[in-house]
Amino acid sequence: MNEGMDAALLDRLRAGDQESWEAVILEHQDRILGYLFHLEGSYDEALDLCQESFFRAWRGIDTFRVGEKLTPWLYTIARNTQIERHRRKSHPQFSMDEAHETGFELVERRIGPQERAEQSEDSVRVHEALLTLAEEYRTAVILRFMDDLPYEEIARVQGVATGTAKSRVFRGKELLAKALEGKVAAS
Repeated sequence: MNEGMDAALLDRLRAGDQESWEAVILEHQDRILGYLFHLEGSYDEALDLCQESFFRAWRGIDTFRVGEKLTPWLYTIARNTQIERHRRKSHPQFSMDEAHETGFELVERRIGPQERAEQSEDSVRVHEALLTLAEEYRTAVILRFMDDLPYEEIARVQGVATGTAKSRVFRGKELLAKALEGKVAAS
């Protein structure tokens, strides 16, 4: 679904077709969860934010336009959800009960990629180093190198010009390298 969304799928999503929503969630949940995990530093927090993000996408599907790319739209919702969580400085009003009642829970998997990453010492070190970066650099690095988004989509998610997104990725990569000096075992 990295191409622009077609009108038929959008119509099904707007009509609340559960199978279509499940397919969208299944396709995008790992990327969104990974993105939020790297922003938050906590798998549990990221999971809560991910579920809330998909719930917000469901509620806001009427704002989505035919031909628009779904992935950057979902990243933008996830980012805004994360920002709002920190602004409120309290627990979110979205609840797991609400997710269950509406049917928007993430699909269970045996072991997710984030859990595997948490088990690796080098991954933990990289993650800790990422958390030392300023938010704009951390987000840019995560979206570019972990989620493989093009600069144009990074710019859209961050609400900046493409040149600024490129700059943030470059500077973030430099800062991450400095933070990692001597912390990651050589392979």
